[in-house]
Amino acid sequence: MPAQLARPRRGQGQWALGHREPLNAAERFKKDDDGLNVRDRIINRYSQLGFDSIDPADLRGRFRWWGLYTQRRPGIGGGRTGALEDADIEAPYFMMRVRIPGGQLTAEQLRTVAGIAKEYGRDLADITDRQNVQYHWLSIQDVPAIWQRLEAVGLSSLQACGDVPRNILGCPVAGLDAAEILDASPALRAAEEVATTHPGFTNLPRKYKTAISGCVSLCTAHEINDISFAGVAGPDGTPGFDLWVGGGLSTNPMLAQRLGTFVPPERVPDVWAAVTAIFRDYGYRRLRSRARLKFLVADWGVERFREVLEQEYLGERLPDGPAPVVPAAGMRDHIGVHRQRDGRYYLGVAPSVGRTSGSLLWQVADLAEAYGSGRVRTTAQQKLLILDVPGERVSELADELAGRDLLTAPSAFRRGTMACTGIEFCKLAIVETKQRAAGLYGELERRLPGFDTPIAINVNGCPNSCARFQVADIGLKGSLVDGEEGFQVHLGGSLGTDAGFGRKLRGLKVSADALPGYVERVLRNYLADRLDGEQFAVWARRADEQLLS
Repeated sequence: MPAQLARPRRGQGQWALGHREPLNAAERFKKDDDGLNVRDRIINRYSQLGFDSIDPADLRGRFRWWGLYTQRRPGIGGGRTGALEDADIEAPYFMMRVRIPGGQLTAEQLRTVAGIAKEYGRDLADITDRQNVQYHWLSIQDVPAIWQRLEAVGLSSLQACGDVPRNILGCPVAGLDAAEILDASPALRAAEEVATTHPGFTNLPRKYKTAISGCVSLCTAHEINDISFAGVAGPDGTPGFDLWVGGGLSTNPMLAQRLGTFVPPERVPDVWAAVTAIFRDYGYRRLRSRARLKFLVADWGVERFREVLEQEYLGERLPDGPAPVVPAAGMRDHIGVHRQRDGRYYLGVAPSVGRTSGSLLWQVADLAEAYGSGRVRTTAQQKLLILDVPGERVSELADELAGRDLLTAPSAFRRGTMACTGIEFCKLAIVETKQRAAGLYGELERRLPGFDTPIAINVNGCPNSCARFQVADIGLKGSLVDGEEGFQVHLGGSLGTDAGFGRKLRGLKVSADALPGYVERVLRNYLADRLDGEQFAVWARRADEQLLS
């Protein structure tokens, strides 16, 4: 009997290998029409004819290329998430993300952002951990006017979502921090220009996240982006960047890997473009669940990835370079009062889990002009900074901010708690997050006053990790517990010197109502059992399960 012939390996949808046929619904609609082309239809058709006129392939596909998602219809519980068709779960309203490269805003831009929220978005404006501002409750009829107002001040929702290069993260105090390795702003702006104007990058296999920073605190979380440029002193002492690729969380979390290359600042745009082109050409398009760059990097390994980058896309070898110096454990958020290199100060404040309003942001813009130069920054931790404040006015501004519940010295719990959008608006969510997270840190402030160590508590509404629950000290993933809202617990996740994902205890889920009591118990056990100077993540990885249950 002849030996059975081996089945040919199924193609993964890699363009560079000739796998050009559409392999799933997303690849089909991208092949039919570039996502950016939907802008004309929104302006000239959909905004005139209304929500019901929108082609489904545009509504649930190409709209994302302009930062638009439909939001969840109120009253649909988490138990029905995933069981309903999009048409049954979505409301005729939109979330829109404003793309803010490096989190850099002027007072005029912030007032525009705030005014749009007040006029069109029921006064809601969420700051995300990608340095965007996110609106809700927008009607399709108002989108053209919103774009016009944003673009008049140099902002846009262009490529804030979709299978494209997303908003580029940067240090919010680039150019101001006396300790920074280099000001990465010029390199970030140059990469942003390529990302948003190059027609070759509007159809990537999936979303693509970038960070470019020279910050010594590594505040843009280079370990979990698709591509990151982290500031280093090069082989001859000249500042530049260390290149990392293949990071990402969601349901298959992976930490980025160093390629071992040194990238001079002026080379960032073409190196960024080359890595992005590798993803476009070799990325897996057959299955959406494997279409992120991290899967290609994991399969190839860093040696092959660097070889392809240098030989096929750059045509030259990049010099070897050092790894970034990882700071001691602590927060990376720039909260508090800090002296700038020019002698003035910046003030970093912690809005409640990123939830703000147009009215509040308008006041922040006014304060930034009254006390500083008008420059404001968003951070990758859902925080806000006001820059360029003279020393003699710092105390007065801090009081003004505190009067608006924007604290320069928040508790460890408020400072360290982040939350995604949650079931209030997100069609993928299982539980409510913003109010749960705010209530949790409020209870912990009451029960554990004076808690003396940084603690990251990240609250996520579903497994997709928009709030980065796997790399938090205490990561909470939305889940149903006996049919009610609750959370699966992950403990001991961290970035930095000992980067790793949180520890899951078998079967450990906590109902939403029981969450404050559970977290209090674990934190008290930590305080009683920790070694001298031991951070929570380190303790949680070694602690007996009974102390974590």
